[in-house]
Amino acid sequence: MGLFNLFNNQLSEVIEWKNQDPRVLWYKFPSERNEIKNSSKLILAPGQGCILVYEGKGENLLTEAGTYNLKTDNHPFFTTLARLRQNFESEHKLYIYFFRTAAIVNQSWGTGNPIKYIDPQYNLPVEIGLNGTFSYVIKEPVHFYKNIVANQDTVSTAAIQDIINNRIPQQIVAQIAQKKLGYNEIDSQLPILSTDIKTAVEQDFKDLGLEITDFKILGTQFDSNTQRRIGEIADLTTQNQAAQQAGLSYVELEKLRALRDAAKNEGGLAGIGAQLGVGMELGKQFDLQKEEIKDNIQAEGDFVEKLQKLQLLLRENIITQDEFDALKKQILNKI
Repeated sequence: MGLFNLFNNQLSEVIEWKNQDPRVLWYKFPSERNEIKNSSKLILAPGQGCILVYEGKGENLLTEAGTYNLKTDNHPFFTTLARLRQNFESEHKLYIYFFRTAAIVNQSWGTGNPIKYIDPQYNLPVEIGLNGTFSYVIKEPVHFYKNIVANQDTVSTAAIQDIINNRIPQQIVAQIAQKKLGYNEIDSQLPILSTDIKTAVEQDFKDLGLEITDFKILGTQFDSNTQRRIGEIADLTTQNQAAQQAGLSYVELEKLRALRDAAKNEGGLAGIGAQLGVGMELGKQFDLQKEEIKDNIQAEGDFVEKLQKLQLLLRENIITQDEFDALKKQILNKI
């Protein structure tokens, strides 16, 4: 070791966390032998805290911004003269760890894999992905140091993101199941769901020495199979409502559609069985049911409801345009 380096290493120093990286949550001050000299000055900027670990025990916690004078057993020059045989290394070690006291905000989270559950209304399997943001602060720095930092020189915000992302999905599943939310209710319940999940994960953050200050669900995404199932349900629901408007059940409307298609299909069942009278019989059945529906429409409801029913029958090609016009005229003449 050169004389200049020897002299330089024994000077009291100014200790601070310069150029703080916003992606770093925890930072160990670099010291070659962890020998912080007596009368060194420690500077804490706003938004920073510090833990001092001296002689391998006893953590001193500093959280107020300002300048602090450090008192250790390592006196400049005296250490140099007394430790010649130990290669100038003192047994008095002081470890200095800086950490952020400012809130860490808008950290993104997302479900790596779709969350699976059974829709309580339609009893169909649902797979959904969610994403959002969360914010937190280091609430218990000593606990965080002992249980999370251990021997690491730095801890990044990304490392905490990974931990939290692994814990959030199970809380989401629990909340959806507890509230018995259907797939068509989740988006409207996102604010309430966010609040309840925040409450549910508070203990997870506390176990890390952290405090969650904000949690939001910003988006949802159903997988392709779930979207297909939802589309099928939407179609069935629409058709069922349409059938009810015409005074029919969904099954009756489907039966009428089948008779209509079979009677019109010259190359299908009606065509093949024409010689046996099958096609003619299907046509008769279709006409009989159609006449029955037309009679019921004229007998029940107000004129608006009657016209709506006729519109459905026309749209489904169960009645012709001429039949629609004739029935419409009859209804309007009775007003």
